[in-house]
Amino acid sequence: MPAGFQQLGGEVGGVSSTHAVDKTEHQEGDSLTKERITGTLALSVFSAVLGSLQFGYNIGVINAPQKIIEQEYNSTWTERYSETIPPQTLTSLWSLSVAIFSIGGMLSSFSVGIISEFFGRRKAMLINNLLAFIGGGLMGMSKICRSFEMMILGRFTIGAYCGLASALVPMYVGEIAPTNLRGALGTLHQLAIVTGILIAQVLGLESLLGSEKLWPVLLGITVIPTVLQMALLPFCPESPRFLYIIRCQEHHAKSALRRLTGRLEVSEDLAEMKEEKRRMEMERKVSIPELFRSSLYRQPIIISILLQLSQQLSGINAIFYYSTDIFKNAGVESPVYATIGAGVVNCAFTVVSLFLVERMGRRTLHMLGLGGMCICAIIMTIALALLDTVPSMSYISMLAIFGFVAFFEVGPGPIPWFFVAELFSQGPRPAAMAVAGCSNWTANFIIGMCFPYVANLSGPYVFLIFAIFLLFFLCFTFFRVPETRGKTFDQISASFNSFPQNTIDMDLDMDQGKHSTELDYLGSDGTEN
Repeated sequence: MPAGFQQLGGEVGGVSSTHAVDKTEHQEGDSLTKERITGTLALSVFSAVLGSLQFGYNIGVINAPQKIIEQEYNSTWTERYSETIPPQTLTSLWSLSVAIFSIGGMLSSFSVGIISEFFGRRKAMLINNLLAFIGGGLMGMSKICRSFEMMILGRFTIGAYCGLASALVPMYVGEIAPTNLRGALGTLHQLAIVTGILIAQVLGLESLLGSEKLWPVLLGITVIPTVLQMALLPFCPESPRFLYIIRCQEHHAKSALRRLTGRLEVSEDLAEMKEEKRRMEMERKVSIPELFRSSLYRQPIIISILLQLSQQLSGINAIFYYSTDIFKNAGVESPVYATIGAGVVNCAFTVVSLFLVERMGRRTLHMLGLGGMCICAIIMTIALALLDTVPSMSYISMLAIFGFVAFFEVGPGPIPWFFVAELFSQGPRPAAMAVAGCSNWTANFIIGMCFPYVANLSGPYVFLIFAIFLLFFLCFTFFRVPETRGKTFDQISASFNSFPQNTIDMDLDMDQGKHSTELDYLGSDGTEN
């Protein structure tokens, strides 16, 4: 057992571990009887995750029409320069069209903290839709204008929109959700992303919008969810935490809480936010450099960054961006339909994660997902290496890809997105979201830009690289990442901030032969935080 972890057998500091778990379960049970999903809460979450739907759509939309768009690039180049585009130039232009999406997201993610605090969570999402209109318009008009530059600029702009949405949506949903529903509702962000990817894959079929004439429509209809979100968000309340803690508007915070919870009495919620505000005032405003300089925030920010990297360096976006080529190289006869099959698996297992996240916990699901992906990556490598001698390995490689996607959605897909919001209180949260978001987008860009070149160099062994990354992140999660299930924002942040040594105790709960590992945060005197 590593340093900082301790198995609790009987009692620690006079507090029975079994008693601690029973107490937590009792509190969660009480919370479940009080909290329910109201119409306003459902509308607010749905309106917010429309931004996540757009995010997913723009990840998946570029995949299916790749060859047609490349032909358009070639035609435009020939028209301008009276010669066929060099293959290396075409590869570079296409890689840039894919990866510049991530550059836009990476740059805009740095401004999340400023925008979300200046405008508020809800208004920031509304204003962000302007970028979606501009990006969708540029991509949709690129064919008519005979300009691959417009296509690339449109991808950059829509990437900037997605960079803001990827942080604003989980921040807003995490702040309006009751503690006992926070994990499940937070997973809806990822469910909307994978639903958007699947919609893009289906609409990208040549028989629908993936044809030579209609591909600009395929790229341009990203503005439809934008219009719907702009119509619905004005009817949703602002985050009560933002109103009370940042703006000091207690009356408006009470009103928002009553609408979201359906209860007239919200004193308990206000008391929790009051305590969080007190801690925030003690912490004061935290800048990005201070996250790394301060011993109070260094451990949670490193955890947040590595969780985001575990999502992107797992290799999942290599599947999302280039799955058609991957299935083709694996000998699959209809790679487009295999890609849609991967999208269906993607959605199905996100729903599975939705039901598991509040039962098994974030840490457990993340490790399960990483371990499963590592095994599937190894199987994929073996199958692709033996494909020339054993043709039936194409089916094994396809199943391994499906398994790879399934395990991603069990853990690494949804968990990192709302983990950052849970590890930090209001003071450092915006800066932490900006750093984590930038880490995610930077890794996304590296994968999007470099995968075609690495795949050409590594051949069938490319996924072995991802398997090594997955094994590293699995070990890191086991040794360093705490469990946040069922804990308030205040309890989670206090676990890091109250004690210099950041002791994280492992509580092993054995109930009727079921061995479930949970993390309890205990102070130096053994009392619960």
